Amino acid sequence: MTDSITSIRTRIDEARSEAVARGIRKPRVVLVPTMGALHDGHLSLVREAQSLGDIVVVSIFVNPLQFGPSEDLSTYPRTLERDTAKLAEAGVHLVFAPTAAEMYPDGDVGTRVTAGEVGTILEGRTRPGHFDGVLTVVSKLFHIVSPDVAVFGEKDGQQLFLVKRMVRDLNFPLEVHGVSTVRADDGLALSSRNAFLSDSERQAALALSRALAAAASAGQQGVDAVLAAAHAVIDDEALVELDYFAVVDPATFSPVDEGYTGPVLALVAARVGATRLIDNRTIVVS
Repeated sequence: MTDSITSIRTRIDEARSEAVARGIRKPRVVLVPTMGALHDGHLSLVREAQSLGDIVVVSIFVNPLQFGPSEDLSTYPRTLERDTAKLAEAGVHLVFAPTAAEMYPDGDVGTRVTAGEVGTILEGRTRPGHFDGVLTVVSKLFHIVSPDVAVFGEKDGQQLFLVKRMVRDLNFPLEVHGVSTVRADDGLALSSRNAFLSDSERQAALALSRALAAAASAGQQGVDAVLAAAHAVIDDEALVELDYFAVVDPATFSPVDEGYTGPVLALVAARVGATRLIDNRTIVVS
């Protein structure tokens, strides 16, 4: 029986649009997921969130699912009182700071979101299962908060790609918004892990942003020249142990080869002393 049906929609976006149009307008909710230890980069996400909606929710949760057995879960900085003070001053409406027991009452979770092949390369190769943990907790946060928009930093480029793909593939009714990386005056990408660097290590860590700049300058000479320029910078810094420097197609996250032309995302990961850092930059190869 279809006598009472006024319209039939076969497309998800059309059905959602009509459902919203028939309802009462609700405040636009924007979620900023974080692991705490907030710095100016996080606060830039908050400011962007405030420009995108009516209610800003910031989650603070150090997610155990995304840490491997030899990683820094136990030592990851936890500064909840200071973080909440910063967020209150910034005008955030709600802070969601659950415990691990609240998020995972049975300990580990039986159901996980899997990141697929892209989740096994680059960061995923070095940190097996990391992105499954990220996507699982992000999907839970989306269900709990029900945001209209979720804001993520572009510094975690592979994570941003995978979150956007999850939202598309699993039909989450929200928009994912990326925000440009915030850097210190000397070019170092802001990170909660920068607090672990000694003075000499922090100076050495500038090799990551310099390698990306060198790669951008070599873009007109092709992919091989981009990689060579970046490696030359990293190799010159004794305190930096390179994990990877890669260039990928931003639309697919597939590595590109010599002969490719167009915009690429250049990504670098390295260990500086005991601290592992990542950075990235969009460059043009011709």
